[in-house]
Amino acid sequence: MASQKRIIEALMQRHGRTFASELGVDLRKNTPSPLFRLLCYSLLTSAPISADLAMRGARAMAAAGWTTPRKLQASDWASRARVLNEAGYARVDEKTATQLADMNAELLDTYAGDLRKLREAAAGSPKALRKRLKAFKGIGGTGADIFLREIQTAWDECYPYADKAALSAADKLGLKADAAKLANKVSREDYPRLMAALVRCKLAKDTQGVLEAAKA
Repeated sequence: MASQKRIIEALMQRHGRTFASELGVDLRKNTPSPLFRLLCYSLLTSAPISADLAMRGARAMAAAGWTTPRKLQASDWASRARVLNEAGYARVDEKTATQLADMNAELLDTYAGDLRKLREAAAGSPKALRKRLKAFKGIGGTGADIFLREIQTAWDECYPYADKAALSAADKLGLKADAAKLANKVSREDYPRLMAALVRCKLAKDTQGVLEAAKA
């Protein structure tokens, strides 16, 4: 059995990329547009589709110019449904097009379109953040977990965050299924990448591949 250090090194080499990075947003800026795009991606992943399709949908939204709440508000339902359908949301395009509008309306009405205000309202509590995220129509537990797992890059109160998917993958790799203990294995900067790597490993069913690479 390879050491935990070697397993983590192999895991990071194979899968160490955050989903925000793949989406093309820099959460470290902590400005409204990147935060909004992460929220949209979190909603898209809450639909019964693959992670790859959710990423395609989020990128398609950006390509359509819907990178802020005001820009999405200016879109019509038919345009949203068409963009999602062309991105692969054949079965849930219409429902998701409606959910995006409902979520966006709540974001604008409650937080003036700025998720930093949601952060302020949660007063430093990840539990309160999760509850407020789930209050958006269309965002379930999975979507809230994705947002919190990624946003810990910029929001220190969320660090170290690990959801069930990441911890399940860690357990299968022989790593400690505990956020604090995993955080001790890498730097603060690399921890969000480690969480994303664990989830990507699980999605790719690459546990054995990582373990073999760690022993090589």
